[in-house]
Amino acid sequence: MKAICFNFEIHQPFRLKRYRFFDIGKDHWYFDDFLNDDIVTRVAHNSYIPACQTLLRMIEAGQGKFKCSIAVSGSAFEQFEHYVPELLDLFKKLVDTGCVEFVAQPFSYGLSSLRDPEVFAQQVAETSSILHSRFGIKPKVIRNTELIYFDDLAPQLVDMGFKAVITEGAKHILGWKSPNYIYSAASAPKLKLLLRNAKLSDDIALRFDDTSWAEFPLTADKYIDWIASTPPEEQLINIFLNMETFGDRHPATTGIFQFLEALPRFAAERGIEFITPSEAAAKIKAVDELSVLHPISSAGEERDTSVWLGNRMQNEAFDKLFSQAERILECDNRSLKRDWQYLQACDHFYYMNTKNPAAFSPYETPYQAFTNYMNVLADFLMRVEEEFPSQVGNEELNALLTTIRNQGAEIEELNKELASMRKSVEQYNIEHKKREQPEPEAAPEAKPKAKRAPRKAAPKAEGEAAPKKAAKPRKAKKTEA
Repeated sequence: MKAICFNFEIHQPFRLKRYRFFDIGKDHWYFDDFLNDDIVTRVAHNSYIPACQTLLRMIEAGQGKFKCSIAVSGSAFEQFEHYVPELLDLFKKLVDTGCVEFVAQPFSYGLSSLRDPEVFAQQVAETSSILHSRFGIKPKVIRNTELIYFDDLAPQLVDMGFKAVITEGAKHILGWKSPNYIYSAASAPKLKLLLRNAKLSDDIALRFDDTSWAEFPLTADKYIDWIASTPPEEQLINIFLNMETFGDRHPATTGIFQFLEALPRFAAERGIEFITPSEAAAKIKAVDELSVLHPISSAGEERDTSVWLGNRMQNEAFDKLFSQAERILECDNRSLKRDWQYLQACDHFYYMNTKNPAAFSPYETPYQAFTNYMNVLADFLMRVEEEFPSQVGNEELNALLTTIRNQGAEIEELNKELASMRKSVEQYNIEHKKREQPEPEAAPEAKPKAKRAPRKAAPKAEGEAAPKKAAKPRKAKKTEA
């Protein structure tokens, strides 16, 4: 049976405020709270909330037959807590249906997987921790930033406990192969690859309300017919979309929500089911291994990483930011760690893109975006310098950090021994007190024994005085008389 696997991605960056050169060293708050509040609240009410409500109705109407998955970045979660907490309640309702799977995603929605495996692992772990603490979920599927994937990443994902990764069905990687199958990673065969069907996904994401499109208008029955007409042996159609597609990119007036809600009915008529990524990875066997030597993504026509790291400005900013990775990972300054996360968002580098004008950019030009980011980064690097002076070379720093880690491990071991000794002392004191204290039943018997002791001594006294009493009669005198 043919199945549709939906994945909806949600991300909101912490946007930077206009940060001037003269603010460096004076102002350590880099983010535009008012702009973030305005954008997140607007998009949530136009898109996220009505989309989640639509998904709930689809699940209820289909009695659990409709299934999908959602990926939310950690930075989006944090902003929802501040500005639209009611959206988090809707997420919980979706989880409770058992029909919606939340997959892992890097906290900052950044590019750490391209540079630093340790930072990437930490980013994913933080988002996974949010999912576990809020919904009791331990994700087994991951969606990297903008579907970025490459061979060197696969072994790390397996080590992190993931069974499958959601990525792009790039034509230059697939060649004659179809994205409508499950593949396994060439560098880690245990990891399964779920590839986005770019055409069917973009038909909704980019062309839904395009009146110049030959297939306009796109209706639910037409869309399901396209899926049903794919070769019978192609079992899985992956439709991966940004959730902003519904209500923000395509306003509610276009009928986008009605289109989404009608899909399950027409799919049922054609014998097509819906499936979550975890179910797809568990039920469907991989048909072949797929090798991806260079990073791919869902961005741009090239489906690579050039929209973020395609010019000198972007690379300079990226290199300077990650030059401090080792120092940030070892420091305990919560403010530095927070800003480090927020500054990693790929959006900041996308705004510097000169190849294609960045959509929804808060800057007039890519050069303005670069200047603003570098001013912020200059102040951030000054704060890192205060925490770890640059006079300490990398080798010396590594030695110091190793010493600190070893001392930490030694202290932890000593604390364990101390705790064990304290426990032994407490146990000894408890047992010693038990020995010293008389038993409850013996206490009342001790008093009678003390009283009887003099009585036993009395006969001895009488026995000793008896000879004197025996000599008392004066019989001898009477005899002399």
